[in-house]
Amino acid sequence: MAQSDQDLDRLSELLFALPHEHFPMTLGELDGYLTGVLACPDLIPPSEWLPHVWGETGDANFPDMKTAEDTIGAVMAHYNSLAEGLTRSVWIEPLYEVDPNSDETLWEPWIDGLTRAMGLRPAAWQALIKRADDDTQASIIFLMALQDICEGTSKFTEEEIDEIDLEAPELIPNCMAQVLILSRPELAMGVSANSPHPVRTKRPGRNDPCPCGSGRKYKQCCGKN
Repeated sequence: MAQSDQDLDRLSELLFALPHEHFPMTLGELDGYLTGVLACPDLIPPSEWLPHVWGETGDANFPDMKTAEDTIGAVMAHYNSLAEGLTRSVWIEPLYEVDPNSDETLWEPWIDGLTRAMGLRPAAWQALIKRADDDTQASIIFLMALQDICEGTSKFTEEEIDEIDLEAPELIPNCMAQVLILSRPELAMGVSANSPHPVRTKRPGRNDPCPCGSGRKYKQCCGKN
């Protein structure tokens, strides 16, 4: 079940309450991170990925048991929501952060979270790249190139980076759909088997039938957010 705005706001508040000196994840980072965990060809248990949410030390330093239960519960609820959503559609809706001063969409935290998840299983991702077709290879490489931009190590020109910056929010879901079809084929097959619409490698238009098979338009279903 998709989470409500209230659920997400509460999760964001709980993450923000973690010790800042440990650099815990923001909501955008967490969303990208959990998407990467779920997209990985290998199963990654919560006991392994959860400590990274709390920050560099892996220790959340919760002040009491109630706060610990609420925070862990909220993170797991978001994980389960994303996992359930992937059983209906490989088309994700990233939770991008927004610059409060300029209203600019900030895709960088989401990508940082994604690549941190990929770092949990580098061998699995390298193996996936080797067996991927050209389009999926290009998608993975592009996602990694976005992280290079975040870190200031990109070889793109400033003009190219400016163009990518504008296009990245729309390109990221397309790239992830390509990746998920290969890395989690059981999801893609499940969506296809239960839907009269084939799994596509192009993001559906807002007025197109939703690929999850609900019969509603994409903008009224999986694209509602």
